[in-house]
Order: sequence, then structure tokens, then C-alpha cells
Amino acid sequence: MAIKKVWIEEGCSACGLCEEICPEVFRLEDVAIVIEDVNFSDYEDKIREAVDSCPMEVIRYSEKI
Repeated sequence: MAIKKVWIEEGCSACGLCEEICPEVFRLEDVAIVIEDVNFSDYEDKIREAVDSCPMEVIRYSEKI
């Protein structure tokens, strides 16, 4: 299934790893944010890598709307 939604829960340490892995979806401000209006299905492998690499384990995604 395609990834439909990506979000970051409270607790981000602003390490920047998600932005390094997938700058098309994540941007670092005070904490990491998800860039709006991105077709997440185009970056599924990178999103899953960012989720697996997050040291705080706060990146989530859903394959359902």
C-alpha cells in the first residue's frame, strides 16, 4: 500500500537525520516538520528509512487516509 500520511509526534530532538535522508518530505526548523502537499508515495523507501533511523522514534506514517 502507498503511504498517504506522514507526521512527527512530540519528542523530536531536531537531529536532522530525517531531513538528510529525505529532504523532499522532511525539513528541520525548531524541530523536524513534514512538508505539506508532497506525494508521499513517490518517496516511500526514503520515508521508511527515516522512520527506521529516527533516534527518538517519533516519525509515523499511515497507508490509510
